[in-house]
Amino acid sequence: MTKSLPLSGLVVVELGTSVAAPTAAMIFAELGAEVYKVENPQQGDDARVWGPPFVDGVGSIFVAINRNKRSVAIDLKDEAQRTALRAFILARADIVLQNLRAGVVEKFGLDGASLTAEKPELIYCNLSAFGNTGPRAGRPGYDPLMQAFGGLMSITGEEGRPPVRVAPAIIDQGSAMWMVIGILAALHRRAATGKGGVIDCSLYETALFWMGVPTATYLASKQVPRRMGTENGNLAPYKAFKASDGWAVICAGNDQQFARLAAALGHPEWASDPQLRTNPDRVRHRERINALVADVVKGASREHWQGVLDAAGVPCAPMLTLDEVLAHPQCQALRMLQQAPDGGIPLMGVPLSFDGERPPYRTSPPALGEATDIVLKHMREQAAE
Repeated sequence: MTKSLPLSGLVVVELGTSVAAPTAAMIFAELGAEVYKVENPQQGDDARVWGPPFVDGVGSIFVAINRNKRSVAIDLKDEAQRTALRAFILARADIVLQNLRAGVVEKFGLDGASLTAEKPELIYCNLSAFGNTGPRAGRPGYDPLMQAFGGLMSITGEEGRPPVRVAPAIIDQGSAMWMVIGILAALHRRAATGKGGVIDCSLYETALFWMGVPTATYLASKQVPRRMGTENGNLAPYKAFKASDGWAVICAGNDQQFARLAAALGHPEWASDPQLRTNPDRVRHRERINALVADVVKGASREHWQGVLDAAGVPCAPMLTLDEVLAHPQCQALRMLQQAPDGGIPLMGVPLSFDGERPPYRTSPPALGEATDIVLKHMREQAAE
């Protein structure tokens, strides 16, 4: 099965912990690469003990982002083990990615400059917290720090209420995707030139990238964006409205959709109202149009409005809790939730299909150090030659 996957044949070494780099390495594993996850022998990846809840004694976060990998328990302070790992990378690895504490890989000679000097075709990707230059370079950081420092929290939630973070780790997992994008670009370049190289990205740069549209809006208007709950500052109506049994998000993304929405709600005259005719008009009078829509939507259920607005061609979706998401026929039809090969809990697959097939869930997250002998055996073989 692995041979049919697009990245089969590549060998990836992950010097990672927590969420970001492990997620990037898991994406490579999902796509068929042979991924070796290097962990501290005493505890392993920090995420192994993040919980409860636990799955067979391992934190559910770790389980979610470390499948299809092999774990290698290496004490980087042990010169023999470190030498073995370095020899393994130089002999077999196509890619190394890392998000260890600032200075660690340099201290142990496992940094990109050192390794690519000996193996020019190696692709090496660093992920730091704040980037490799500037007054905060070298400082540690986690996802919520970047949501705060990068400005995301300033526009998330509602005015007058405490700060709110986006619950999924979008900075960590967004950074993981940038690691993958950078590495894939480097692989393409290597195919043409034969040379790898060193890639740098950071949690902070990912946060700034997420703020690209608000930044453009601010620079164009000179108005600092405010927190608007479920609304979009550039569109109206475009938010969650309360139905009789919960919330439904309704999005009129253009004037034609607004006209269809108005008709579906029983008020076709809204589309010709001078204050509501165009999107800029509606943005200027958002309180009025939001109140008009809310007054109608509250009179029926989410299911009712889903049916009515689907028929009218107006984007609409009920706000679902996670149990409702997983039970929904659309989620089930896509088969994103994949069964574990060993009977463990199902996990979300990658949001990609190739020739109609999603990469499979091949192996469950590894036990700590279960593949260490592969690296140590390689060291012994090198010594015997």
